[in-house]
Amino acid sequence: MGDRPARGVLTDAALLAAGTFTTIRVAAPSVVDRPRARVAMLLAPLAALPLGAAAAVVVALGSAAGLPALITGALAVTAIALGTRALHLDGLADTVDGLAAPYDRSRRLAIMKSGDVGPAGVVALVVVLLIQAAGLGTVASRPYGWLLVGVLVCVSRAAVVAPCASPVPPATTGGLGAAVARSVPLPAAVGVAVVAAAAVGLASAAGAAPWWQGAAAVVVAAAVVVSVVRRAVALLGGITGDVVGACVEVALTVLCVVVAAA
Repeated sequence: MGDRPARGVLTDAALLAAGTFTTIRVAAPSVVDRPRARVAMLLAPLAALPLGAAAAVVVALGSAAGLPALITGALAVTAIALGTRALHLDGLADTVDGLAAPYDRSRRLAIMKSGDVGPAGVVALVVVLLIQAAGLGTVASRPYGWLLVGVLVCVSRAAVVAPCASPVPPATTGGLGAAVARSVPLPAAVGVAVVAAAAVGLASAAGAAPWWQGAAAVVVAAAVVVSVVRRAVALLGGITGDVVGACVEVALTVLCVVVAAA
């Protein structure tokens, strides 16, 4: 980082979180180390507040204009993708291609690193984007649906604590995965999940739905994300930055399915 003086841990962590999870132009952190990576991952849902607000505004305007739910949801998904440079979607496609490949660990990692999108990745993107659009559009049509949509977007970013939890190793010695792997203590990861469940529960209750349905959606999403992480560890030997991004998209997709169904 040159001769720049090191900032405080919280300041650098906030810059790292904003630069990683949004397109907001911020200064680079002066230092990226384990304490800063830990706080940045824990701040991910707060860093995503601009994304959540953008999605909430889009669905509120779409609903007010009388647009079909699917179109409203598709516009929200577009806003989220623009607000993240589609970084997490790219991670999802690369992760699915790597995990679906019938090769050994090194070739799987090479496939993920290449950046090319294979058939499995394309299918994953189409399915995930369609489900997210339909789910967000359905939720938006409910009372205070815009609020729930914004909360779901922010809470989905809490999924990063699963691949970054202390028991999960990095798959490689470099890259984002190595920088954030094992940075979040397991009790902190569980605490984030509890807060996320409470947030979705309260947002659900605001729309006259039982609070426990929102909380249950977080539990289901967490279980699916953990299964993705376990699969990555089994086949790749650990997590990469792509796996972290994939967990975000998987979490949002599952949240959309469960909340929309409820």
